[in-house]
Amino acid sequence: MSLQIKLKEGIKFSCENNQTIIEAALQNGVFLDHSCLTGRCSSCKLKVLSGETVTESDELPLSSEEKNQGYILSCVRKPISDIELEAEDLSQYGFSNPITIPAKINTIKSLTPEIIQVNLRVPPNQKVNFLEGQYLNVLWNGIKRSYSIASPTNSSEIELIIKNYEGGAMSAYWFEQAKPNDLLRLEIPKGTFFLRNHSDKDTLVLLATGTGIAPIKAILESPSTQEKLKEFNRVIVLWGMKFEREIFWKLNQDNVEFIPVLSRESQPKHYIQDKLSDLKINWTNTVVYACGSYQMIQAAKKRTLELGLNSNHFYSDAFVASN
Repeated sequence: MSLQIKLKEGIKFSCENNQTIIEAALQNGVFLDHSCLTGRCSSCKLKVLSGETVTESDELPLSSEEKNQGYILSCVRKPISDIELEAEDLSQYGFSNPITIPAKINTIKSLTPEIIQVNLRVPPNQKVNFLEGQYLNVLWNGIKRSYSIASPTNSSEIELIIKNYEGGAMSAYWFEQAKPNDLLRLEIPKGTFFLRNHSDKDTLVLLATGTGIAPIKAILESPSTQEKLKEFNRVIVLWGMKFEREIFWKLNQDNVEFIPVLSRESQPKHYIQDKLSDLKINWTNTVVYACGSYQMIQAAKKRTLELGLNSNHFYSDAFVASN
């Protein structure tokens, strides 16, 4: 049975009873916010205005208050009636449907003892389209892992920043076996983390922990985003790492304020969420993008809302464990 899903702009699309909302949207060329597609990162959170949906997931990223207000995770929810959603179709931003392509490792560079930079090349006749901030899946030897793209779309190579996770099957490959010219497959692009149009906002705050700096790096370095960045009076980056020696990337832009947050070099320990109130900005006229650990994102969102941020102006891409 086919059901109707309506968005706040009046856009409608059909959904079969065995499809999740996100699956149906993508099938119909509608792009709704999403990332992990497993109900763990909360990027696909949206509000149901009318109608009913069901899920077999516990939707743990949602608070009891959010659930009571009608919020759901659309990547694990299926409609059981026609529904109306408080959601925006992002197609206007020029999303491309994911494709699977071959790629070879060009270079591997050590950034810290636990982090490497991998540059990939794709066939010269293969055009790859993505928005800065999106991620890709790497497929190798029956394993699939997701990595944010750290390079802008106009780059001749695809850059990844990869952390070593103890006991990780893909980490064992990257840090013990991988070498130039290894053949991989990529599913690209994925997710909806990207810089949107915010001409009415005064301040842009970008938050990252660890390798979560990758998509923010791509956004800041891309020629295609510079006009959007110029619309803000202030652009602030807070990057959380343990030690100063782990800061492997430095900005070369005078118009961006760069604040390393070093949790092991302060007493008591300070994290990104602890530094937000020090920024002295008007949070009601601010937009926030956060990428990295789920714990940081949840804590930072809670703190920015307390400071006056509109909840609709907090965008995130949480890194979740593969296993």
